[in-house]
Amino acid sequence: PGKHKPFEDASPDIVEYVRYLEVIAGKSANTAFSYFCDLRGFSRFMKRRRGLVPADSEMQDIDPKGLDTAFWASVTKEDIYEYLYFLNRECGNKKSSTARRLASLHGFYDYLVNQVNRLDSDPTAAIKPPKQDKVLPKYLTAAESIDLLKNIQSDFYERDFCMITLFLNCGMRLTELVTINMGDFKQDTIRITGKGNKERLVYLNDACLEALDHYKKARAALPNLPADERALFVSKRTGKRLTARRVEQIVARCLQSAGLSGRGFSPHKLRHTAATLMYQGGVDMLALKEILGHESVSTTQIYTHINQERLRAAVKAS
Repeated sequence: PGKHKPFEDASPDIVEYVRYLEVIAGKSANTAFSYFCDLRGFSRFMKRRRGLVPADSEMQDIDPKGLDTAFWASVTKEDIYEYLYFLNRECGNKKSSTARRLASLHGFYDYLVNQVNRLDSDPTAAIKPPKQDKVLPKYLTAAESIDLLKNIQSDFYERDFCMITLFLNCGMRLTELVTINMGDFKQDTIRITGKGNKERLVYLNDACLEALDHYKKARAALPNLPADERALFVSKRTGKRLTARRVEQIVARCLQSAGLSGRGFSPHKLRHTAATLMYQGGVDMLALKEILGHESVSTTQIYTHINQERLRAAVKAS
């Protein structure tokens, strides 16, 4: 997202809305960027639909700028439905992706109608997202998690072992891990900045504390570590904060060395693993909600699929 600021390659209303999301609504840079991309895509679709560009124009070649408030006022419910149909049929979007793009439109029109009073009506108001398929989270078993930790092959073992340990024990998101600073620790807790810049405290078990202790010593010994570097997880080569993409690559390599690649696992699946193992271990749903930083317990309830597995095991054992 930082590479694309100040988000000016869109209509003025969209640019102002994205700034509102970051500054007033307190949304993360990633969320604001996602909404920006979604609305820019809708702008291109509407330009082609209204004949403002040749009908055979490729979507990525259409300039998303040049649409004013009067244009957004002219958008109808039928336009929105056609856009959702386009996403599904022509773009092959999954239901979850279509729902997110509709949420971007909901937010944009709510802003124009209720926040800045530029429009009188919202064409998205009565449109509901497509019903989502129930997909159970992918996760590692306890045995596979141990195998992963035992088979880490890395040129900076202490760092990578510590990152995997935190993923598996704390259930943090990828963006939360890469934004951890050295000053975020206090005794056996860590302060994590989650979605919407909301902070929460997560308690660290002995495995995390031991891994952190070993890593901090190795980090301090790096020859090129800048004196003012605040980031916890840094590059061995540059001494600067790791990017989210680099952490994804490290996790993929660790999974491969443990023989667990090719199954769709990722840092987010390690978050699912932590949540699942906690639930298996008896952590109640409300506590798990706080640990994971979920807005609602309904989001956390996906992990009750463990009950089904227990029932299945009980039936097989009877």
